[in-house]
This record gives sequence, C-alpha cells and structure tokens, in this order.
Amino acid sequence: MLDVTAFIFERRTHYEESMDFTSTLEYEDVILEVEPHLTLGFDRSVVHQIASAFDAVGNKWERYFDEVMVREVIPEVGSDWRNRLARELKGGSVSNQGRNIRYEPTHPQADGLHLTNEWEHKVYQVLRERQSSLPDNETIGIIPLAGTRVLGHTFEPDLMVTYRGRVGVIEIDGPHHKGRRSDDAGRERLLRNAGIRHIDRIDVADSTQKAEVEKFVTDFLKHLSV
Repeated sequence: MLDVTAFIFERRTHYEESMDFTSTLEYEDVILEVEPHLTLGFDRSVVHQIASAFDAVGNKWERYFDEVMVREVIPEVGSDWRNRLARELKGGSVSNQGRNIRYEPTHPQADGLHLTNEWEHKVYQVLRERQSSLPDNETIGIIPLAGTRVLGHTFEPDLMVTYRGRVGVIEIDGPHHKGRRSDDAGRERLLRNAGIRHIDRIDVADSTQKAEVEKFVTDFLKHLSV
C-alpha cells in the first residue's frame, strides 16, 4: 500500500426491491493509482490482501467496499498541453528521459533535460558545477530520470552518474520515502545486479544546503571511483 500514489473512492448506491419495501445500501469502489513501473507488483493476490484490509476497517465504521481496482497514475497536464505535445511529436523521436513527469504542469528543466522537483534540480546544479571543474578527459556524465530496464522491472532513477568507467545512482528522498526502506533495498539490489557500481541517497532536508550537497557529491564520486 505504500507504493500506491493515491486512493480514489467512488461511491454508488445499491437498491434492493421486494414486495413490501425498497432498501438501499451505499457501496464504495476503491481505485489504487500506481506508477506504471509498479503495476506489475499488484497482482490478484496483492489486490485481494488490500481489499481484505479495507473490508476489515470498513466494517468497523459501517463503510462497505465492493471492488478494488488498480490503474496507472494519470499525470496532470497544464493548459498548454497541446503545444508541448506538438513539440514532442515534431521532434520525431521517443525519449525515455523524464517520462513520468514530462506532462505535469510545472517541473524544472536544465540543459534540455527534465527534472522532477527543486531538490533534484539543486543536486543536478552541484553535479554540473563539479563536471565543469574536472579535467576534460576525466569528467562526469549526468543522466537524470533515464528509463532503466532491469530484470522484471522498469525504474527511473533520479540521477545516474558516470565517472571513470563506472556508473552510479543518486536518489533524492522526500517525505514520501518514510517507511519504504525495504522497497528501496529491493530496488537497489536489482540495480546493483544490473551493473550499477554505487548507489547513495540524499534527504531533501540536506539538499536545501549547498554545502551539504557538495560534500555529498564529493563522497559519492569518491566511492564510485573506488
């Protein structure tokens, strides 16, 4: 349930008629909105377990749930979606960069690349400064939000970094990551098995201070090059 982006409740009324009276009963359907790359994890058994949890809680509060369904998150789009879609189509090519956030109304962009939020942008800026300070023949590559296929899953790491023939991943953790450590560990294991040399995480509380981000980047590149 921690992987569910939003729970949508749709109420409907069920009528039962007999010779003497008509009874009504309020039911609710539950829609679990899930990021596309996570939907495969919501098979029938998982959805059944979640439905059982809703039933157990609902009975106490006299709320009756009927069907529990899973659907992919539908991204919000701004009023200028037509123009942005036209620009995408005019490009004539499909890109996996920033696929999850591309059509959201507002998100940072830098150097022709999409970024999820201001915290990711701050880390990107520090990486870009570090990139410029290194020698031309020994610098870093910065790859934000690149769709990455590993065994059985498609992920979109916040920032992928290449350095000295090695690949690392930086994840920027916001408040929604609380309680998801086991899920993060499984994701990191899959990335390491696929050849990612080093994975590290920075909390958004630390990313607001440039000095902390600079120290984090220094340590990250040090571990990546070992």
